[in-house]
Amino acid sequence: MQNTKNKVEKVIMGVDPGTQVMGFGIIRVTGKETSLVLMDTLILNKYDSHALRLKKIFERSISLIEKYLPDEIALEAPFYGKNVQSMLKLGRAQGVVMAAALSRDIPVVEYSPKKVKMALTGNGNASKEQVAGMIKTLLKINILPDKLDATDAAAVAMCHYLNGFGDTPQKKYSGWKSFIKDNPGKIR
Repeated sequence: MQNTKNKVEKVIMGVDPGTQVMGFGIIRVTGKETSLVLMDTLILNKYDSHALRLKKIFERSISLIEKYLPDEIALEAPFYGKNVQSMLKLGRAQGVVMAAALSRDIPVVEYSPKKVKMALTGNGNASKEQVAGMIKTLLKINILPDKLDATDAAAVAMCHYLNGFGDTPQKKYSGWKSFIKDNPGKIR
């Protein structure tokens, strides 16, 4: 955490764990302003070995941590679908990112997919496209990446910010009307 002219600056890394494609999103928070630092994916489906995929996840996580020095890391929690094996693999991917963060003493927080969607769109059942649209608006970006895993990761980072990351409490809103009333410049 840096102090830039009396404005606290924090960097939050969001991660959308995956063993086929893993999304990374890094945002910078300066005062009440957020900006996108990086939105990217790690393509893993070209590796046959699950162990090799986990190694690549660890290496990329460490690389991003060392380059961007995040103050906190927010992860999307694996959810139980129909395939238990898929959930276990996602849990391993998430655990590898956690281990990378904790090896550098970076706090880790996890959010359910519904919580992320709710924080960004107001709808816990929003589509990936709706989440991507909100990321585009909130972070003022013109072009979205090809893979929505990257926007999902940026959404996890934004969710962490919007939910009062770390020790900086954020105002809680009862709904979109109260948010818009208090933040007229953030809505177009």
